[in-house]
Amino acid sequence: MRLLERRGIAPTELDLIIVATVTPDMFFPSTACIIQSKIGAKNAWGFDLSGACSGFIYALATAAQFVSAGTHKKVLVVGADVMTSIIDFKDRATCVLFGDGAGAVLLEPAEEGECGIIDFLLRSDGGGGQFLYMPAGGSLNPASAKTIEKKMHYVHQDGKNVFKFAVRGMADISEEILTKHRLTAKDVKLYIPHQANLRIIQAAADRLGLQESQVAVNIDRYANTTAGTIPICLSEALECNRIKSKDLILLASFGAGFTWGSLLLRWEN
Repeated sequence: MRLLERRGIAPTELDLIIVATVTPDMFFPSTACIIQSKIGAKNAWGFDLSGACSGFIYALATAAQFVSAGTHKKVLVVGADVMTSIIDFKDRATCVLFGDGAGAVLLEPAEEGECGIIDFLLRSDGGGGQFLYMPAGGSLNPASAKTIEKKMHYVHQDGKNVFKFAVRGMADISEEILTKHRLTAKDVKLYIPHQANLRIIQAAADRLGLQESQVAVNIDRYANTTAGTIPICLSEALECNRIKSKDLILLASFGAGFTWGSLLLRWEN
């Protein structure tokens, strides 16, 4: 609500709500419908999108298509996850990595002379699903005494394989989108990577040739909030005046699926 208030926009002006999450309150109704009701956005429709840690970039790219097509003018894009609800706190390999958090952006058509979202690249490889997943809770393994006993409702992760693919995936796709637009690391004001692991962030930044001052990091304070990491970093960068109008910002993510992506934008106030 504060996001809308800062822009002087009433909830009734929203026409679409997209929520990226893998920890919805329930399978249905969607979290988007719950948000719509709670904020009074009665003229908006909405849906949830499951892209794991890449969910926010997936949702932002999806929202951009509705806006660029001219069918929607005010789209609320939310990244939110309560990862502690699906973490086994006896498993030190995962419980220390995740946190809870949420962030949101409002997407509107660019005014004359503005740029906004320039481009995005999205990828997925279902073969990586075996390395990061939650085996139960869906229709394949419905909740039962057996699935609970076997701790199948918690996150299961092969950290070594995830790390290996994440570093390469985030760095490669970030480099690809910059090369596509004939840009280099020097052109980027702020790189906002998904906050999965500090070593992954540093490795990707090093491969891109980015300076520490160009990279947003908050994993040391909030841990991995999955779909919430990038919008939270973006909000903090604004509050700390790390970005201003016309700055070039590069978003990048990697998550379960495997899913990964990058999105390039020119910040417009």
